[in-house]
Amino acid sequence: MGVSAVNLAQAAETIEGWIARGERRYVCVTGMHGVMECQADPDLRRIHNRAGMVTPDGMPMVWLSRLYGRRSVSRVYGPDLLLEMCQRSLQAGYSHYFYGGAAGIPERLAERLQQRFPDLQVAGTYSPPFRSLTVQEDAQIVERINASGAAILWVGLSTPRQERWMAEHLGRIAVPVMVGVGAAFDFHAGAKRQAPRWMQRSGLEWLFRLATEPKRLWRRYLTNIPRFLWLVILQTLKIKQFSLEE
Repeated sequence: MGVSAVNLAQAAETIEGWIARGERRYVCVTGMHGVMECQADPDLRRIHNRAGMVTPDGMPMVWLSRLYGRRSVSRVYGPDLLLEMCQRSLQAGYSHYFYGGAAGIPERLAERLQQRFPDLQVAGTYSPPFRSLTVQEDAQIVERINASGAAILWVGLSTPRQERWMAEHLGRIAVPVMVGVGAAFDFHAGAKRQAPRWMQRSGLEWLFRLATEPKRLWRRYLTNIPRFLWLVILQTLKIKQFSLEE
């Protein structure tokens, strides 16, 4: 699967360009977990590869990009991208819709963001039930989002549910840009703690999250980290072999 060689500013500028041109795109904010999910699921991999942008949400993605010569790449972390677009929207006038999170979370998120950015325009919020929506319920929420006039639809359903939702609704959602940011809803709503910046920068955020949510995350990291490292080794060897043949 492809990961876009971008930094935070480039990702934000790309989104602004889509909004200005009225294009309809979705963004996958993907770290090691998302990459490994794609390795096991060809349909999910196709969804990522059809995205307008797949940002490197995780230091391993950044390190690999730099290893392969993309020196300008930096982490485009979902919570940071959300704040960056909120800041830019104050001048540009973008309005935001927040779809996802547990009951009350998108409302708390919108409230806290408006406290931080007083002139922020919030077009709407919706917390879907954990179960799948009926056809009628889905049609109603699509109509509500389309009528809101939002420029950006933030989707906080976690991976891979949010990526599937965005791909399924591309073409039905009139909002120019959908961005799947997962735990950013909980972080900025104050429902969960973020790892300290030094842990984020050093690639140890997974350890912080494992310590705070061991029952939910231990299996993910136990299986994903060794598999990811093995695939990186195989890819590196393949690239070196290709260079030697050239």
